[in-house]
Amino acid sequence: MSRRNYVNEINFVTGNKHKLEEVKHILEPYGISVKRVTVDKLEIQSNDLCEIAEYSAKIVAERLRIPVVVEDAGLFIEALNGFPGPYSSYVFKTIGNEGILKLMRGVKNRRARFVSAVAYASPNGFVKVFIGVTEGLISIEPRGEYGFGFDPIFIPYEGDGRTFGEMTLDEKSRISHRGKAFRSLAKWLTGH
Repeated sequence: MSRRNYVNEINFVTGNKHKLEEVKHILEPYGISVKRVTVDKLEIQSNDLCEIAEYSAKIVAERLRIPVVVEDAGLFIEALNGFPGPYSSYVFKTIGNEGILKLMRGVKNRRARFVSAVAYASPNGFVKVFIGVTEGLISIEPRGEYGFGFDPIFIPYEGDGRTFGEMTLDEKSRISHRGKAFRSLAKWLTGH
């Protein structure tokens, strides 16, 4: 494979407009533009985000015959044995923030972490995965109007006590799991 230090665009496979907006914001300082690619991803059933992202990226890159980037992310709550984990999107759609808070009612251990697995794949079968993790706590109630998904109930340790939902996109991207993983990808793509 040729050197990647001149990459200025990625093909990001996502149907989530909020995720797309975040990724564009994160990669802009690196001079990398983001082209949205929508395709039915084939996801394997796994509890491992890296495995899911790697498999999906490899299949889509081979099918479309172009390099692609796929992200799989999840919220892992310690007191719930890592639930919802890789099933976060489905769980959010079915029970939402209120459902998670109901499960956490009366629970003292509120530790949780957001994990992002970003997989870059080329059509020749090459795949590289980048991981981002942000540790934090589940709030008692939803707070904030920014972000999406579980952002209003996640308080990152690296922050100032606000939830991701109370942070601007810029503030969140500096410390988020997604920001960490995509910055690692950007540094790899640009040779930094």
